[in-house]
Amino acid sequence: SERRASRRCKINQLMRIRPSDPEREHFEDLRGSHSVSRSGVYFQTSEKGYEIGLRLFVTMPYSNAPSALNREYLAEFVRVDALSNGLTGVGIKLLMEMGMQHSYSFTPPNYK
Repeated sequence: SERRASRRCKINQLMRIRPSDPEREHFEDLRGSHSVSRSGVYFQTSEKGYEIGLRLFVTMPYSNAPSALNREYLAEFVRVDALSNGLTGVGIKLLMEMGMQHSYSFTPPNYK
């Protein structure tokens, strides 16, 4: 029987995923989502740094365009599946929205 509280949609959105704990080894995973619901995301990855319970910062949808506004979430790694294609299926639970993130960088003017 279905245990999910909200339906999943097959949406492919680019995401940026990284650990939220500064004590952990840093990685940055840029992946497309496989399915998305209000409270979670499932995707495939080759990154080996994931483990159950790991807290993550997830930026979704992600774009590095100069004027992009990206939404960042705090999430928890909750599911892992070994897939026949050699990748790992990953399920993350979205815990809370952290806010909007600008992708532009600011370079101070050079006053010489």
